[in-house]
Amino acid sequence: MVRARVLAIALIAALALAAPGAFAQTAVTVKILAGQSTTDAGIENFISDAVSAKYPEVKLDWEVVGWPDLPAKIQEYMKSGLPDIIVGKGQDIATFASRNILGSISGKPYLKNVVAAAVGSGSYKGKDYGIVYNALYQGVYYNRKLFKDNGIAVPRTQAELKAVIDKFKSLGITPFETHFVDLWSIGNITMQFMINDVFNKTPDWGDRFRAGKAGFASSPIAKTVFGYDKLIYDNTWKDETFSLQQTNADGRLVQGKAAMKVSGSWSIQNFLDVDPGFDFGIFPFPNQTGDAKLIFEPNITFMKSATTDKSDAIDKVFTVLTTDKDLGQKIFDQTKTASTIKGIGPTFNNPSQKDIDVYVAKNQIVDANSGNLQLVWGGFQDENAKDIAAWLQGTETLDQALQAADSRRANSKP
Repeated sequence: MVRARVLAIALIAALALAAPGAFAQTAVTVKILAGQSTTDAGIENFISDAVSAKYPEVKLDWEVVGWPDLPAKIQEYMKSGLPDIIVGKGQDIATFASRNILGSISGKPYLKNVVAAAVGSGSYKGKDYGIVYNALYQGVYYNRKLFKDNGIAVPRTQAELKAVIDKFKSLGITPFETHFVDLWSIGNITMQFMINDVFNKTPDWGDRFRAGKAGFASSPIAKTVFGYDKLIYDNTWKDETFSLQQTNADGRLVQGKAAMKVSGSWSIQNFLDVDPGFDFGIFPFPNQTGDAKLIFEPNITFMKSATTDKSDAIDKVFTVLTTDKDLGQKIFDQTKTASTIKGIGPTFNNPSQKDIDVYVAKNQIVDANSGNLQLVWGGFQDENAKDIAAWLQGTETLDQALQAADSRRANSKP
C-alpha cells in the first residue's frame, strides 16, 4: 500500500516536470472588429488588460475602424469570414441581426448586470444580440455661464430660440458652435431634428417613406427639418465651419466665444480637456410644437458573431465587461458617457447631469433608435448629409437636396 502511494506521487511529479502546462487551459484568440467614435480610442487596451487578468488563456485580437466605416468593413468580412465579436452602436443591432450576422445571447447570466432599458436596446424580434455598454445624450449643449450672466432662459419653442439667437448676436457672441467639416455632424443634428419633429409624431414615417406614402420633397415638416440645418449655419462661423476641426470648435464654446452646440455626449471629453471646471448644460433642440425631448442613444454595443466557434471565450469577455468595476470606470471616465451596467458608473463630474435628471424625471427623453431604426445611417443619413452640406455651401438647391434624399428610398431601411 505504501509502495503504491509512493509510486502514485512519483508519477504525478514526473508528469508535472515533463509537461508543466499540461493542466493549463488551451489558449484561444478572439478576433474583434470595433467601429469606434473618436472618444472611444484606446478602450480596447483597457478591455484586453482586464480580460487577460481574469482569463489569461483568452487573447483579444482587435481591428479598429471608425464607426461610419463599420458597415463597409462588415461587408468585406462577409466574404472572408466574420470576426468573433463586433463592436458598434445600439442601432447596429437591427441592421446586423436582420441580415443574420449576429448570434443570440438570450438567457446569458451576464445580461442580468445590464439595466433593463439597455437590454431592450440590444434586442431584435424578441432575442438579445448585444450588450449595450453605455449611453449618450443628444441635444443642445450650452455655456451655462453665458446664459446666466445675460439673464437668458433655456428655450422651449422656436420663437424662444430665435430670441436667444438674437440676444447673443447683439452681444457679439456666436450663437452656435459648429464643425461641419465633419459631415457626420450634419447627419447627426438632422436626425435629432427628425426625431423630435417627425418620428415623435409619426413613429412609422420611415416605413411610410419606403412605401411611397411620405417623402422629403413633398413633406412640409421635412423641409422644416432641413431648414433647422440652415438656421444653425446662418448663426455660426459660416466662413470656417467647413474647415474648423472639432477640438478647436469645442474650445470656442468653453471660452465663451459661442453659446450653444447641437451635439451629443461625445463633445464632453473635449469640453473638459479645455477646462475641467467648465459649467455646461443641455436641453432639447426646440421643435415646432414645443414638446421636444432629450435624446438618449444606446452607444457602445458588443455583439457576438453568428458564425463564431468561440462562444465560451466570448461569454468570458462579456462577463468581464459586465462585472469589472475598474474597467467600467476607466471606459466611462474616458468616453464621458453614462453607464448602462448595474453598479458601475463614471467618476468624472458631468455638469449637464442635473439637466438630464430633470428630463428623465419628467419622462422627456426619447430613444435615438426611434429614428435610427426607421432610417439607416450608412448609405442614407450620411449621404443626405453630403447634399445638405452642398446646399448650405450653395452648390445645390434645397429642393435638390430633398429630392436626393427621396432618391435613396431603397437604401433607407436598416
